[in-house]
Amino acid sequence: MSQPELKTESVGTVVVAGAANLAIAVAKLIAGVISGSAAMLSEAAHSVADTTTEVLLYQALRRGARPADQRHPFGYGKESYVWAFFAAMFTFVAGAGFAVTHGVTTILVHEHSGDYLISYIVLAVSFVIESISLARALRQVRSESKRWEITPRRFLRLTADTTVKAVFLEDSAALIGLLLAAAGVGLSHVTGDEVWDGIASILIGLLLLTVAGILAANNLSLLVGRAVPDRLRHEIEQELTGLPEVERIDTLMTMQLGPDDILVAAKVDFRDDATGAAIEATAEEAERRLTGRYPEIRYVFLDPTRSLPGVTGRARYTQADPAAGDEPHRR
Repeated sequence: MSQPELKTESVGTVVVAGAANLAIAVAKLIAGVISGSAAMLSEAAHSVADTTTEVLLYQALRRGARPADQRHPFGYGKESYVWAFFAAMFTFVAGAGFAVTHGVTTILVHEHSGDYLISYIVLAVSFVIESISLARALRQVRSESKRWEITPRRFLRLTADTTVKAVFLEDSAALIGLLLAAAGVGLSHVTGDEVWDGIASILIGLLLLTVAGILAANNLSLLVGRAVPDRLRHEIEQELTGLPEVERIDTLMTMQLGPDDILVAAKVDFRDDATGAAIEATAEEAERRLTGRYPEIRYVFLDPTRSLPGVTGRARYTQADPAAGDEPHRR
């Protein structure tokens, strides 16, 4: 059985994003301290949160790629979701909390040094750097979606690779946050009213809350044990029912054990005249076909079972995906 490996492309995406966020965080902090802008300080907190997130995501990749052992026979793939969940919570508490609190304080106190130029320069440079980081994440998303023959949007919604999803969402949120900060600083500059700077800071905080909520919910779903997407499940079913000794699939269950680890378990009704040797050969062929077509499938368990009482023909019952609005398929 092949073991999970540290994905070089995902590691590269995380490292690029982390380095970019660290440099931007320092620049934003300096600009925020000099100018006194709440939006700039909130953006500094945003970048600090993103930098910490990238460190946690790298830890998720490294820890989740450890091979299976006696105490963890299915490997450590789910641990990657634990670290990714911590990353989402840090964004929620540190980034969003600071941005909202500081924005409210600015609206109430109206403090600003009046030095806007440095804020404009840092915002412009940060936008360019964040765009480069987002471009790399987008390139990986497009590459993966092409491999699965689905749209990038659908890939982001269904993927179990939380690292690339987190980097893409965080970089997108970073660009939106920069635009909000620029609007807040610009309006405060033009009107002389710091309320716009405070409002921009609050909006940045709400943006971070949204991203953190999406990522946290996604990681919780994967930690609980999420099934593979509906399309992949149907293709697995077709591969199994195409085996010569298989009469029907009574139950098909799948689970994401990690970003690149899928478990497949099925109750299979073999033909009545199938011998023990034929059933064993069919089980081996099922594993060979599935792992050959989908390298992410690492475990295949087939349980020979009798026909369901009262069932005739080729009725099949497979796992439904409530999140996708699926119903159990009966054919």
